[in-house]
Amino acid sequence: MKQDIYNKLHAEGLLNDDSLQKLKIRDETPLLSIHRELNVIMYLGVVLLTGGLGTLIYKNIDTIGHQAVLGIIAMITVGCFYYCFKHKKPFSKQKMPSPTMGFDYVLLLGSITLVIFIGYLQYQYNAFGINYGLATFVPMVLLFYIAYNFDHLGILSMAIVNLGIWMGVSITPKTLLMMGEFNTPKLINTYLVLGAILLSTAYLNARLDIKKHFKFSYQNYGTHIVFVALIAGFFHYFEQSLSLVYVAVVFTFAGYMYRESFRERSFYFIMISIVYGYIALCGLVIKISVDAKLDGMEFFYLLLMVFIASVIGLIILLVNINRKLKADDHI
Repeated sequence: MKQDIYNKLHAEGLLNDDSLQKLKIRDETPLLSIHRELNVIMYLGVVLLTGGLGTLIYKNIDTIGHQAVLGIIAMITVGCFYYCFKHKKPFSKQKMPSPTMGFDYVLLLGSITLVIFIGYLQYQYNAFGINYGLATFVPMVLLFYIAYNFDHLGILSMAIVNLGIWMGVSITPKTLLMMGEFNTPKLINTYLVLGAILLSTAYLNARLDIKKHFKFSYQNYGTHIVFVALIAGFFHYFEQSLSLVYVAVVFTFAGYMYRESFRERSFYFIMISIVYGYIALCGLVIKISVDAKLDGMEFFYLLLMVFIASVIGLIILLVNINRKLKADDHI
């Protein structure tokens, strides 16, 4: 197709012989993009550098000394932020492109070493005393400032995690699955408050048109946290009538998320709302069965077959929704 256009332009005298030949050569040997590969390599470089420095310091701490370690970390941090402030573009409420190719990775390295420096200072010299909340609050504020000032989604995720740590919880999936005390009412309520804060921030970011592309990160963390906390509350009060309140809130929140996600054409959040709603529905069925004292192996096998069939139906539903969204995109 392009060759025909080039030949037509050449026949009309709009392209000379040399330009026509160069265009044909360019189409025959297209450029290969290695943007993703370079991104992966540079991210791995930051991770390996911080991990290698940590291992080196850990194995030689007796000979290096704590002051020297803090000095090395401080120099790396100051050097990274000096480079970033020197090359940064003026602040904008909209998405800003990186000024240089390695800018984001230098900023990420500086942010990681900044958190390490503050943590090391507190661990070794107890700089904040017994006020551990302040020791987590300071890096959290700094990370949020860096994320917004330099427009960095990775550092925004670090800041959100620090917000969770400051509130006394950790929002990594591994911890959610392994914590033995997640079913305490205090921790469940803390997660609900944290999730509400993140979802409110996502809404305000879009409403006030401030870094609208940050909305997904806030909404992603907030949605998972709220759903997991509500389901945890349901199972914590499983034998009490209060569990029905939690499952009702799960269904209400899932319905709201489904409606909003469908309006925004976001299959990811549609899938999340359906899956968490399905988990709550399964829990409700089990509770009704237990309360009705329906036991026996026959009932167990029947319930198992129903769950297997419902999972197949759930997959078919998600596939059909995805097809509908893609089909509507062409309208």
